[in-house]
Amino acid sequence: MRRRLGFGLAAMLCVAAVCSAQEPVSDPDSTIRVEVNVVNLPVTVTDSEGRFIVDLKKSDFSVWEDGQLVEIRYFTRSVEEEKKPPLHAGFIVDLSNTARLYYKTYQTSIGDLAWMLVPEGGRNKGFLFGYHTEVDELVDFTDDPVTLTEKMENLKHGGGSAMFDAIYRACAEKLVSMPYQGASEPRKVLVVIGDGHDNASKRSIDEAIHAAQLHQVTIYAVSTVGWGYHHAEESNLFRLARETGGRVVRPMQKVHKDVSGYLSKPQDAGNYQYEVGTGGYAAAQLQALYDAILNVAGNVQSQYILGYVPGRSFSDQQFRQIDVELKLSGADVEVYHRRGYFPPVPSPEERP
Repeated sequence: MRRRLGFGLAAMLCVAAVCSAQEPVSDPDSTIRVEVNVVNLPVTVTDSEGRFIVDLKKSDFSVWEDGQLVEIRYFTRSVEEEKKPPLHAGFIVDLSNTARLYYKTYQTSIGDLAWMLVPEGGRNKGFLFGYHTEVDELVDFTDDPVTLTEKMENLKHGGGSAMFDAIYRACAEKLVSMPYQGASEPRKVLVVIGDGHDNASKRSIDEAIHAAQLHQVTIYAVSTVGWGYHHAEESNLFRLARETGGRVVRPMQKVHKDVSGYLSKPQDAGNYQYEVGTGGYAAAQLQALYDAILNVAGNVQSQYILGYVPGRSFSDQQFRQIDVELKLSGADVEVYHRRGYFPPVPSPEERP
């Protein structure tokens, strides 16, 4: 059945990318169509309550690369959605044995997110991976959200968890850009739905992060860890998001806080699990999932794109650290951006 959603299109512009040589635009604040060796850096800014700040100017930002202040030559406002290139979104879903316990709770919300990122009749495309002991490509790139959501509704679970392998493959096989397409390069985002646990990957978390940073992929995560449970490996999700400029949402944490009579029968099952006491929890759970999906979409919709020319060429292929500051005296804000990038791999024609 086809869903109709009234949400805005979520979007992401790649973080570190060489743009094809073109004539500079006359308006420096317009969309990024620039010369060679330009880094495109998406930045999201929130206030202390987590609300997105969307009315900043280029002069409000300062950017450093490897400790050197760089000039922001190009600036795309967060509200200029129509000036951004199409989105390529990968959905990576945990299909391990532990995931079978909660997947029905998340099923509809994940499908809704697919509709938001890959709406009918749009320019965007998405694909679907599932990971257990192995990694399965369940849906190849498609612009049809029905294909994605129907597959999401019929997933089978079992086995271990190879999350790092799934992320690495998604970046290195599906989201790789060779040669880079310049200003028309699609924005790239991965959404991981899982608890961060990994016990079956051949690749490490460092290799997964490297692949994302090399191919300009931003990673978001919807944590499936429920309240009353503790997974130390949930920290993997936070590191993946932090290193690539994304965020983690945790819809099942403290869902009970506004539900009267929520808890009943605390159990000592090794991690202090609780049984649900009232039907109000189910409604609160759905609201939390809805808010989490809007949070992911809002993060990518509300980004500014800062373009600058690095102080040295991309020929060395070394990691570059990025720091961003806001010139807002006394403001209590959070700034989200990629910690750095590896210069794009040159095409065969560009190699010496």
